[in-house]
Amino acid sequence: MEQYLTRRAQLASNMNSGVAVIPTAPEQLRNRDAHYPYRFDSYFYYLTGFGEPEAVLVIVAASEKTPARHILFCRDKDVEREIWDGFRYGPLLARETFGFDETYAVAQLDDLLPRLFADQPVVYSTIGHDPAWERRIAGWINTVRAQSRSGVTAPHQISDYRTILDEMRLIKDAHELQTMRRAAGISAQAHCVAMQATKPGKFEYEIEAELLHVFRRHGAQAPAYTSIVAGGANACILHYIDNSAQLNAGDLLLIDAGCELDGYAADITRTFPVNGRYSPAQKDIYELVLAAQQAAIDQARPGNSWNDPHQAALNVLAQGFVDFGLCQGSVDAVLESEDYKRFYMHRTGHWLGMDVHDAGEYKQHGEWRTLQAGMTLTVEPGCYIRPAENVPQAFWNIGVRIEDDVLITSEGNEVLTAGVPKTVNEIEELMR
Repeated sequence: MEQYLTRRAQLASNMNSGVAVIPTAPEQLRNRDAHYPYRFDSYFYYLTGFGEPEAVLVIVAASEKTPARHILFCRDKDVEREIWDGFRYGPLLARETFGFDETYAVAQLDDLLPRLFADQPVVYSTIGHDPAWERRIAGWINTVRAQSRSGVTAPHQISDYRTILDEMRLIKDAHELQTMRRAAGISAQAHCVAMQATKPGKFEYEIEAELLHVFRRHGAQAPAYTSIVAGGANACILHYIDNSAQLNAGDLLLIDAGCELDGYAADITRTFPVNGRYSPAQKDIYELVLAAQQAAIDQARPGNSWNDPHQAALNVLAQGFVDFGLCQGSVDAVLESEDYKRFYMHRTGHWLGMDVHDAGEYKQHGEWRTLQAGMTLTVEPGCYIRPAENVPQAFWNIGVRIEDDVLITSEGNEVLTAGVPKTVNEIEELMR
């Protein structure tokens, strides 16, 4: 639990004063009395490692007279409910196991939170995220305010703890990187198995099943997001998740999938031929996107800006679009007019970590953020060509995206998902 203790101490230090109240995610009903598989809140788990629902972390910053306090509210032990729903830590065992200063039953929140808010200048909560929870925070503050005649002062400010935690989460520690490498490795194996299982006549959901099998067989708890398994024209739909169509010889299959392991995500995309061999037009577009990705990865290094990889990929893609007759005019004109967005409409990556689109701002003071060692991001250029009168017919319905997970290191970068083939020759050889 050392890394969680360190993170809580860092948050308390960054707060300077006040109280942070961080709930985990609630359970969600799927239908009638069946719930969706439970997944904790990322901010809460980042600070606690505690995976049960109905839990709240409270951190009271240090003052001149008292040290910082780390308090967990969680479900009570309940032998009857454990028969139905499984093991619960309960407050006593949670304190011993997870290293909290104090633990209480979550039913005591309404009694104890006003006491913890008393004479504190600021409460750290979320703003604009969960109206019901924010009403509870306001209620506790008003309870304190009602005691003003007895000399108690209520918090006069509410700040968003995500502002502090987003910055902390941007730089991954050794424990996080160990987990992310494992998640990347499992996901890479799944993509290789999916390539070998693909053949004309199968359905997209059969290939999705191969991915899910590898994820679970190697200990990942779930897919990190709904897998995209998109054959043929479906690959031109950026967030296609129906995964129900039959795969045809002569089409490409785009798979965007990654597992979640112990709270951390992998995110990989590969695009390959259903019949095992790229057609000349498919190969042209694929190798263009691959060149754009390599140019972007080369720019993913410390000291460069967040936007440098995107701009590098964009330059390569724009040149290719002109060369293949998809865009008209000079490369500079295509970039200035943004005509390229007909075929490449998203950016080249995002932060990666506990969330697939992980926490952290992309700009600081209006300027693109500088990349630093310990940051993890995806690099995922693409090209999506729908039928149109001014588009060469050989390229119709070709959708290609290539995505890897990249760690910024002190000397450059490390591609965490390098275990999946991505050159034309490597993919065709694996599929043979």
